[in-house]
Amino acid sequence: KTKYSKLIFGKSDTVPEELHQMVQEGFLTLRKHDCFFQDLVRIKGKDFVTPVSRILIGNPGCTYKYLNTRLFTVPWPTEGYDINYCSPQIQDACKALIRLNDYLHIEAVKALQGQNSFETKETKDTTVIDREQNFATSLTEKGSVSKDQSSCCVPEDDYISLKNRTSYNLTLLNYMDPLQMLYLKQEPYFGMGSMAVSWHHDENLVERSTVAVYSYSCEGSAAEESNEQKLKGRDPAVWHVGLKVAWDIETPGLAIPLHQGDFYLMLDDLNMTHQHCVLAGFSPRFSSTHRVADCSRGTLEYIFGQCELALQNLQTDSDSKALSLKSLETAVVKQVEEIHNEVEFEWLRQFWFQGKRYLKCTDWWLKPMAKLEEFWRKMEIMTSLVLSEVGKEEQVEEQRNETISCFLLVLTERQRLRKEWTAR
Repeated sequence: KTKYSKLIFGKSDTVPEELHQMVQEGFLTLRKHDCFFQDLVRIKGKDFVTPVSRILIGNPGCTYKYLNTRLFTVPWPTEGYDINYCSPQIQDACKALIRLNDYLHIEAVKALQGQNSFETKETKDTTVIDREQNFATSLTEKGSVSKDQSSCCVPEDDYISLKNRTSYNLTLLNYMDPLQMLYLKQEPYFGMGSMAVSWHHDENLVERSTVAVYSYSCEGSAAEESNEQKLKGRDPAVWHVGLKVAWDIETPGLAIPLHQGDFYLMLDDLNMTHQHCVLAGFSPRFSSTHRVADCSRGTLEYIFGQCELALQNLQTDSDSKALSLKSLETAVVKQVEEIHNEVEFEWLRQFWFQGKRYLKCTDWWLKPMAKLEEFWRKMEIMTSLVLSEVGKEEQVEEQRNETISCFLLVLTERQRLRKEWTAR
């Protein structure tokens, strides 16, 4: 209650049976179609293959970046988007995960409301608490509160903040069979046993947003509780989530057993103040980890907007059709070349270095990637136009030097990154 109060645990029997069935079938379908992949990630300048296999499912055009690797969502069925799945079963799996997403969103709102009213019970009179609880109910029933009602329930910005911090835009699915792993690290501080995932904070999330995790371990006879003797510490056959206070090994760590269909929520700032790890059991396990990813620079809408901004500096002569630059101002050149690097290294190379794998689920990303490649080609032309302009005699020496020095920085970076990506 004192150190881990923002961890909420939900037992599987609180989740509707029909939802369990849909989601668990979805996991097995994706596994059967070989849709889980180990990622090549980069830590401290070295590349590693993750022991856990993953797939990202979520809002169309969304991406999630961790450890220098950008994952691209397999889009879940979304109104207004034409998504072509490789099979109806994969479509059903994505549908099941958006249903789970909606369910966990409502659970998170309820849990946060519970926390708020618990924290304020001491200081507020009961009318305010009732008002907060009414707000929770109205939010979960209607999914939204109209302007005129909001004043009687909860301040508008609290409502928006609560909604923003629980509206998951994607889920990162994990799969691991511990018996296929030759070596698993031991948990170093509390003797918790074998770890499938080491201590970490989840990155690239909206500040103070909730993370919700649904766990499905394929428990068979082999992995039921090992009954030989009552072991001291945790049962090694059962998967657990471990938590600890960040940068603190004095406070006892926590290991919570995860059985088939259990879920947990990390509310508010828990992901920042604490670290978590996953402790391996004996049986294969799937998990669906729902997040509010910070997509400010990670959506197609964003990167297309950047491209359009860059291409405003390119003009075509109406008669000769020759291309030229509108401005050679240092700030303009720098902005265009930085966007050029962003398109190439944050999108095109990130996609193609492990992007063909998405074709097992859907071809949705092919069109936007072709469009980005077109933009990139135009930006390559713009780079050569800058080069030929600064080579001309009539340039003012001072401005020319300024342009060259800023231009050279971005080009040097491009060259360095191209070498790094070729090696990857």
